[in-house]
Amino acid sequence: MSQKKILIVDDEAPIREMLAVALEMADFDYLEAANAQEAHSLIVDHHPDLILLDWMMPGTSGIELSRRLKREPTTAEIPIMMLTARSEEDNKIQGLEAGADDYITKPFSPRELVARIKAVLRRSTPAGVEDPVEVNGLRLDPISHRVTSHGQPLEVGPTEFRLLQFFMTHQERAYTRSQLLDQVWGGNVYVEERTVDVHIRRLRKALGSEHDVLIQTVRGTGYRFSTQI
Repeated sequence: MSQKKILIVDDEAPIREMLAVALEMADFDYLEAANAQEAHSLIVDHHPDLILLDWMMPGTSGIELSRRLKREPTTAEIPIMMLTARSEEDNKIQGLEAGADDYITKPFSPRELVARIKAVLRRSTPAGVEDPVEVNGLRLDPISHRVTSHGQPLEVGPTEFRLLQFFMTHQERAYTRSQLLDQVWGGNVYVEERTVDVHIRRLRKALGSEHDVLIQTVRGTGYRFSTQI
């Protein structure tokens, strides 16, 4: 299974370092941010699997950032664990009401932290995200990152793979180019809408004559994945 990416958001460098060591030992990938602004741009660019968020930070607090992330459709699903020295009951409730999925009070042991992270990730992985998808003999396996046609491997680039995975898990609905950019490339990536057309062409070519018809052009809108002609 691919490494899960955790974003550490804390204004204190020694705490970030301690968390990074614990995550590395547990075989997690990680990113670091010292404040909410830095964190927000990393979240939009890298879409981490979970955010470890310090409650008390200068400028925008962890609570404010959590509320903002939960309001935005592209980041609302990312689980958040609040890190704080506050153990009072009302603070915990405030943190959970702001959208946090769990709460851990400093000081904590690295083993407890890792166990809690794994529990939150288990709860938050939507059913089916890592399950293989198959349509008319075209099979995509997210865990092994393979695409096959009736058992024969197809050469599909990383962006085309993400595009195909999105299409196969969102069938029969038309998406505009800007919606596809948001979903597949991420909202903070400055890519021309026409780039979508280039990757659609590459994907169709990779799928071959039997399956390229599944990706349909919807005039005046964009594209859809459909088994109906």
